[in-house]
Amino acid sequence: MTLSALYRMGKVSLRKANCDSPEFDAACLVEKVWGLDRQGLLLHGNREALPQEEEAFLHMIEERAKHRPLQYILGSWPFMEMELLVGEGVLAPREDTEVVVRAAASLLQNTSSPLFGMDLCGGTGAVALGLCSLVPHLRMDCVEWMPEAFAFLEQNTHRFGKGRVQPVRGDVLDAKSAENLFPHPVDVLISNPPYVRAGEIPDLQPEVQQEPHSALDGGQDGLMFYRAIADFWIPKVKPGGVVAVEIGEEQAQDVCELFAKAGVKELCIHQDFAGLDRAVTGIYVE
Repeated sequence: MTLSALYRMGKVSLRKANCDSPEFDAACLVEKVWGLDRQGLLLHGNREALPQEEEAFLHMIEERAKHRPLQYILGSWPFMEMELLVGEGVLAPREDTEVVVRAAASLLQNTSSPLFGMDLCGGTGAVALGLCSLVPHLRMDCVEWMPEAFAFLEQNTHRFGKGRVQPVRGDVLDAKSAENLFPHPVDVLISNPPYVRAGEIPDLQPEVQQEPHSALDGGQDGLMFYRAIADFWIPKVKPGGVVAVEIGEEQAQDVCELFAKAGVKELCIHQDFAGLDRAVTGIYVE
């Protein structure tokens, strides 16, 4: 069977399975197997697939039709010009997370002295790695508790961290972790914590439900991690230091109130590409 015929077959299968973007997904899987983008498929689509290639492609189509996350099937996913390794046990990076990274970077852009920061709930390392790519004089510790996610964090920081991002085991919900991991106050504290209300997880897309619930579950009201950040971690930031978090689209006011009580001023809400509230930043005073 030709590559074009396999692509069309895959696209139809994914459409029947009610995948959100069958054309895009099938094209990504074509590129995974044959290294061809859409233009390459147009040029070389008449080529006959080898039996092992056809088998591999159809197996991945079958997995995607079962709503296994595309990112897991591919084994990596782009974020800010990095191809981060992903798989079962870690939350795949989202484009919207770039909002909090760039918002924090803008608050650090006028500083020239060496800076030290901490990324909480690090997952793949996307936030810390992205921020360090924008702020050349920044070093960061990236805190992650779950062992499956930590394995991906180690691989990604090794590949892209340039020695400036250090993976660290720690539980963001534990006050002792905050005490033990802060030898000195930090210049920037950033996090993309779990923020989905526990009762809403069963209503999420089937793909999202296959990602680790520990990376989604923000407790009954979705604010469990923000309370821990406000209580345990923000007090470890230097006066004048930056605090930045990703948020759910309905959480801006609640997070701002928590952080204001913790001594964060100049609070600002940032929208994502769809115009939804996606990040909160501020400056820690005391």
